[in-house]
Amino acid sequence: MTDAMSLMSARGLVEITDPEFDRPVFRQPGFDGTLTAKEMDEKISAWLKKTREAKGISRADLAHLLGLSVSVYGRYERGSEARLSIPRLIHLCEIMGFMPLDVIFDIAPHLWGTTEEEAEDRLTLMKLIEQLPQDTMRDLIRLLRRMTPGEPAADAVATSTSEGR
Repeated sequence: MTDAMSLMSARGLVEITDPEFDRPVFRQPGFDGTLTAKEMDEKISAWLKKTREAKGISRADLAHLLGLSVSVYGRYERGSEARLSIPRLIHLCEIMGFMPLDVIFDIAPHLWGTTEEEAEDRLTLMKLIEQLPQDTMRDLIRLLRRMTPGEPAADAVATSTSEGR
């Protein structure tokens, strides 16, 4: 139990009661408190619907592309009876053109920083990096490694990268 206590302290976890679980669970509080599993599912559902509508995709078309009936897909958007699995999330990303982190950030931005501003800055940086050409990304990686304490030297990384080809 000592390891669990150390982890709780290091990660800032707090004990919460979630009706979904028989025992207390330990979570990192978000900027607006700690959501239950049901509340997270509801936010994911709302995000999926909003994103689908913003992209102009009908529920019927999306369900067809996912290999689901409209009623089964509708459960994801209503947050009822169906939980979004990681493989289904990846499939949705492929179809609708979003990154998995987009939906996770919307539900749990506190995972990206200790303040809302820091979290938004990290998301903005990730979005900018997603758009960079490959050679620019490699240059940026080298630069960031030189700037980051404890990271291997850029020359060692470049050598290991070229040797791995």
